[in-house]
Amino acid sequence: MKQLLPGLALLSLLGWLSFNSESAAPSGSPPAAAKTFRTLLAVSLRPEQDQEGEDQDQGETARRRGGSLAPGRAGLERGAGPGSLQPLPTPLPLPLSPGELVEQGVFWSRRADRSPPAGFSELHVKRWQHRARSSRLLRLERGCGRPSNRLATFTDGSRACVRYGINPDQVLGESLSFYLSRLLGIRNVPALALSRVNANGDQWLRVRHEVQAAPWADRPVVSLSEWLGNLSEVVSPAALRPGTRSLHPLARDLANVTEREARELAQWSDLILFDYLTANFDRLASNLLSLQWDSRVMERSTNNLHRTPRGALVFIDNEAGLVHGYRVLPMWERYHDSLLKTLCIFRRDTARRLAELHRSRDAAGQLLALYMASEPLAPQLGFLSQEHAQMLQTRTDRLHKHIQQCKAKYGK
Repeated sequence: MKQLLPGLALLSLLGWLSFNSESAAPSGSPPAAAKTFRTLLAVSLRPEQDQEGEDQDQGETARRRGGSLAPGRAGLERGAGPGSLQPLPTPLPLPLSPGELVEQGVFWSRRADRSPPAGFSELHVKRWQHRARSSRLLRLERGCGRPSNRLATFTDGSRACVRYGINPDQVLGESLSFYLSRLLGIRNVPALALSRVNANGDQWLRVRHEVQAAPWADRPVVSLSEWLGNLSEVVSPAALRPGTRSLHPLARDLANVTEREARELAQWSDLILFDYLTANFDRLASNLLSLQWDSRVMERSTNNLHRTPRGALVFIDNEAGLVHGYRVLPMWERYHDSLLKTLCIFRRDTARRLAELHRSRDAAGQLLALYMASEPLAPQLGFLSQEHAQMLQTRTDRLHKHIQQCKAKYGK
């Protein structure tokens, strides 16, 4: 019992926060078993989806084995029957050596750090934001997590998660987390735009009855985040599970890692840094808390994390980031620290941008500048308090120091 958080009072507090309601996984999927942490907080079950296959780098595998993927008779072999041809089995991906995975001691190699095709590019984000701000809504229905959120359909058939949250701080946390991800060059967070709900306005007019029926205040500012279909759930890799391995540049940690797996691990390294910086407890940290009651929780799907069919990880539902995460940080800091200690391999570009924010001593100022330049409704929603702006800088400095310590340990 001494290992649990201090008594039932804390669980009551967590229940009162009720922040960890549901993930925003695509609708229409069968329900999954509830995670221990969410059961304790008496929240709804999250939907579960079957994982879909990902593209494999078969060309690289063939070249490593000296083979060919050219169609025709080269890919066939003779069967038992007279003149019959049978397809050759698809070769399995070969693991890479540590030297092929890591450069300069602590950075993912260019081969491992190849950006997944489904990452959200700057052009994609700008185009989506323009459509989200100018297109009319056709339908508004329940979905996207907590009961106050909605799943919106535009007249062109595209969809967005409308996040109202429990209070405006969660909409602010979701929005600032998105812009912080762009500042860091992390392209795993779906595109987002703010919108002022006006039942009589042109954009919301066709769904005015649904707006009036929603448990919303009058004319609130909500976030519209890009809705993605055909996503699969993700289980944390063995390297990040307590009591097993770590993600350090060691032979034992990188044994049998294929190129496709390395590209996903590089995204996991970004996720750990991102959640540490934003103090988002509603993903990996909550799973670490649940280990006290469920030793296998890390073997199940990770909350608010999904994978596209082409292998890109998608960091969804970041309402807990920055504002609310900083407010309850004392409750969760040891879990964030524990996750950070498992990591000593980084994407070079992410480490470079963190170093720039560290040297500038103005991480909050740069975030504010990007936020104000990109979001017309930013003045209506607000920004970080002075206290939280300083916390952002402090956590940026800690991440930079951690990377430098890993370089000192493994750089040679």
